[in-house]
Amino acid sequence: MKKIIVVVVFLMSANLIYSQDYVDIVKLSTNNATLGNIDNNYETSVNNLNMEVYYPKKLSDKAVLLTGFTVENTRLNLSPSSDRSSLTMTRLNLGMKYQHSEKWSGTYVFLPKIASDFDNIGSNDFQFGGIAVLDYQYSESYKIKFGMYASSENHGSTITPLIGLWHRSKDNKFYINATLPIRMDANYALSKNFSVGSDLATSIKSYNLSELNSDNYVQEESIRFALYAALGLMDNSIILRGKVGFDTTDYGVFNSNQKVGAQVLTFPLSTDKRNRLNSEFDSSLYVGFDAIYRFDLTKETK
Repeated sequence: MKKIIVVVVFLMSANLIYSQDYVDIVKLSTNNATLGNIDNNYETSVNNLNMEVYYPKKLSDKAVLLTGFTVENTRLNLSPSSDRSSLTMTRLNLGMKYQHSEKWSGTYVFLPKIASDFDNIGSNDFQFGGIAVLDYQYSESYKIKFGMYASSENHGSTITPLIGLWHRSKDNKFYINATLPIRMDANYALSKNFSVGSDLATSIKSYNLSELNSDNYVQEESIRFALYAALGLMDNSIILRGKVGFDTTDYGVFNSNQKVGAQVLTFPLSTDKRNRLNSEFDSSLYVGFDAIYRFDLTKETK
């Protein structure tokens, strides 16, 4: 069912990517949900904390160096009999944005990461990914994007085709920036400092479980869609958002010797013969809060 939801979101919607007129230098997000279990009445609270820091540096008229890091922590009980797990992902974001021509630009980022419970760091905790996106400047108010994301994971390789849109209305009230199916943010300004909107964040990643030499890993398939109200402070350089949304994240536990191989989105290219060690999580409402430090590129002096 959740695989169907991923595809529906992707087709209907048809800030790691810098194809916008601002850069979120720092973003701190917290999300809290209570996820049930589809096989019984068991529930667990899921606390997710995410911090992203980016620092773009102009190298020339055509090239911008992109550096930064992402840290994410999720705390939950993976099964009724398990202790509370702390799953942490730390990732470097190293790449470049290059202006190929008047209309075309490209963003290319290398994404090495450590993802595990950080109980005993080993080779299974290290994973590598990359993203490449081409932007086409259709007009002053429209950009379209095409690209690919790929990552090595404990369960195998994940390949995600990307398509996106950037648009700002002429009156500057409506704005959308989407790189789907990874991220989407759309909002409408009700005043200079207050707006309402919606955002989408998805991910497919894995965490190595080394606690008590369990020799297992967690495969996370996450979709979070939310409505939010946002308040801008200090000339909108600081954005505060309160969010209410729908969380369909699943956390499957598998033995480290069992892999699915390559998959596109959530669809494996070969038969998935793994034996899942816990039950599937059900969907739930969630509440969240974002604090963002934003730099407006249109104000940058040449």
